[in-house]
Amino acid sequence: MKEILTLVLFLVFISPANSQEWVLGSGFADFSSNRAKDTSIISGEYHTAPFYSQKKLKVGWGGSISVFGTGDAHLGAGLVGVVELGNRWFAETSVMPGIYTHKKTENDLGSAFEIRSLFSVGRRFKNGGAISVALTHKSNASTAAVNPGVNALLLRWHLPVRW
Repeated sequence: MKEILTLVLFLVFISPANSQEWVLGSGFADFSSNRAKDTSIISGEYHTAPFYSQKKLKVGWGGSISVFGTGDAHLGAGLVGVVELGNRWFAETSVMPGIYTHKKTENDLGSAFEIRSLFSVGRRFKNGGAISVALTHKSNASTAAVNPGVNALLLRWHLPVRW
């Protein structure tokens, strides 16, 4: 786990300083299994400067950590895409494969390998910050025999990084 966190942090900080942001979120998680305990969730993300940008689309790297009220956690890294919709509105999507650990047996998602997908809509402030509402889904994409998944609804605060 320490090696993966070190790799994520290394990848995050080698990117140029412009257009980077921290994203903090809080919400509610609904586990698909009837035995699981639905709970609160907090999340933190780091988005690098885009490596691809054309018109209204920007694509970059990101890393995320989600911690559930039950102590379960997911750490992932992957691609983040943002489409500027106009008038400071934006849509964001990301796919971040990673590692999931559960403290409650009922919240087992089938394997340690879980992929987080996200879709959000938000609005930027004049100072560069933003607020968004996101839907996330974590599952192992049927790479394991059991694949119940978990969905979450998050309110997120985007903070621009100024080095």
